[in-house]
Amino acid sequence: MSEVKKIATRASYGEALVELGKEHDDLVVLDADLAAATKTGTFKKAFPDRFFDCGIAESNLMGVAAGIATTGMVPFASTFAMFAAGRAFEQVRNSIGYPHLNVKIGATHAGISVGEDGATHQCNEDIALMRTIPGMTIINPADDVEAKAAVRAAYEMDGPVYLRFGRLAVPVINDENYKFEIGKGVQLRDGKDLTIVATGLCVSSALDAADLLEKDGISVRIINIHTIKPLDEDILVKAAKETGKIVTVEEHSVIGGLGAAVCEALSEKMPVPVKRIGVNDVYGESGPAAKLIEKYGLDGKGIYESVKEFLGK
Repeated sequence: MSEVKKIATRASYGEALVELGKEHDDLVVLDADLAAATKTGTFKKAFPDRFFDCGIAESNLMGVAAGIATTGMVPFASTFAMFAAGRAFEQVRNSIGYPHLNVKIGATHAGISVGEDGATHQCNEDIALMRTIPGMTIINPADDVEAKAAVRAAYEMDGPVYLRFGRLAVPVINDENYKFEIGKGVQLRDGKDLTIVATGLCVSSALDAADLLEKDGISVRIINIHTIKPLDEDILVKAAKETGKIVTVEEHSVIGGLGAAVCEALSEKMPVPVKRIGVNDVYGESGPAAKLIEKYGLDGKGIYESVKEFLGK
């Protein structure tokens, strides 16, 4: 059996920008002195006249992107999630969100899988912050295929988009026939006993957990929510009605992220028991990314154990 291919979605971001750049002269890329890490350096090499390094000044980066958007160009403002959503929040809110400008924010190195960079750089709050900005679309792709499709879809829509990418290489779970649609969840596996709703790198972990659960005779439905805002409430309500229990999994705080969004939707339309798996209101820590994913219970085994405990109650 061949080994599963793994690619970091930040690398997918860089490659997608180059492909789009070949097709669209109005696409420009901005970075904050992190082009090697965010992988926008590939775009810089291909299109040096359409790449702008704003230096270590992320708030200014967002302001410059907003200004460029007013000229009709389509800017992709790129930096680490901690700086894009955290340091530059006010500029994203007031300069991009409030006038509803056509700026795409490429936020790489999200979540605890940043690894050795530690708690200061492991942004587990960015989805929560971006969800509060009216009109902001939030996309958290699960793999290379979905990430590239998400970048293209972000370019093609009008309005601000927050794209969340990871540093850690993750399994490629989709094939060339995959169809991406903003705001539409994807059912990856059917089941009747409970539904696991996952996003980002946790989608592959959820699939691993489902394999373990099904060995115990537990039938699991798996839903990939790549667009957290707008949320596909229809697919969630259907799953809640048909399976009766929901587990959410995310590489993000359990406060304000996917789990919160799912609970808010279901509490109004189809109340069922929900278990949220994520970072439990704590800061991250320095360490190898894979070990941190395991320690925080976001790998297949960790999700399996949390689900078994949930079902036991």
